Amino acid sequence: MRRSAILVPVAAVLLAIPTGAVAGGLFPPRPGTTVTLLPAGQDNPSIADGVAIGKGTALYKTSGLGPAALNPAAPAGSEARYIDTEVFPGGVLPPGVTITEAQGINVLRRIGENLARAGLTYQDVISMRVFLQNPAGQERMDFNGWNRAYRQFFANTSLSTGKPVLVPLGSAAPAPPMVVNPARPSRFALEIENLPVNGWLVEVEVDAAYPAKNE
Repeated sequence: MRRSAILVPVAAVLLAIPTGAVAGGLFPPRPGTTVTLLPAGQDNPSIADGVAIGKGTALYKTSGLGPAALNPAAPAGSEARYIDTEVFPGGVLPPGVTITEAQGINVLRRIGENLARAGLTYQDVISMRVFLQNPAGQERMDFNGWNRAYRQFFANTSLSTGKPVLVPLGSAAPAPPMVVNPARPSRFALEIENLPVNGWLVEVEVDAAYPAKNE
């Protein structure tokens, strides 16, 4: 059995997992399940309005994770040090890809690895907290770059069809996302003055819920 249900408050449309759930019986969630409430009138919202967690649901919480130093050609402690060279060979960013976007992709790949070690996937994520630092020479955090990275791994399917939605990488034409994932966690993102590691622009922590066991 899947662990979650997704309630879309528009035209009484309900995408429910498990399939036996009905709108009137979703809240409070059944033990071992979660219910995600999505904004009305959107076919591809990026985040949830909130997530309800049923009694006894097994949860996993990560620590704050930043990008790994995967670009040895860049100086230690530099922002470029945290470009994932498996995604961007040689640490070279394609047109329009920002350093925050590149670091965001790096972080989210690390989160996927962390979840896998705990027996979870991106689809199990129910909430996310994002901390962003402004890149060198810029007055503000790069929220747009972060959101492009986020959409590569989360909230990239159509609610009406279930099919993947194309996602841009930098200024390139939209293309299939790196990881197809219907999950839309509750999320906040805020700018802070300094992250704990020199060169980091992004730090993320997530909560995930283990799928309910088959009954």
